[in-house]
Amino acid sequence: MQFPQTPQQTQLPLFEAFLAQPMAPILKDVDEREWNAKPDAFSELSLRGAAGNCLNLLAPILRELSENQDARWLTLIAPPASLTQIWLREAGLNRERILLLQPRGTQSAQQLACEALRLGRSHTVVTWLNPLNANLRQQLISAARTGDAQSLNIRLG
Repeated sequence: MQFPQTPQQTQLPLFEAFLAQPMAPILKDVDEREWNAKPDAFSELSLRGAAGNCLNLLAPILRELSENQDARWLTLIAPPASLTQIWLREAGLNRERILLLQPRGTQSAQQLACEALRLGRSHTVVTWLNPLNANLRQQLISAARTGDAQSLNIRLG
């Protein structure tokens, strides 16, 4: 099968107009403090779908956090029932660096999370709070900043 031959045309470079003009350095005015700034104290991840699929998506994130070079704990506050010791092992998490905490008595998962963050013995405190209102989010951020930690909330839908 033969294809019709088209005459060769010279193609102009896409950015020719930009290359013809001298460019000012982009990073010239960036404040060094911006490069060294700490990441936000609070992050949230929303996963929707079958519980098994959500856990499969969550596994590499938790595995990375469990291998963090920080000597402090990865703390999981009131994880879902499907997140068992067997699942942690099969997902390849470093179980020697993980604390699984459940609230006791009248203590809520939110209160336990804030306390764990505030104490600073964990580099990351993972919660499964849903719904999470602005007031509670601010409490988690404040506690995380106090303890120099990260708060990660996971919403499973």
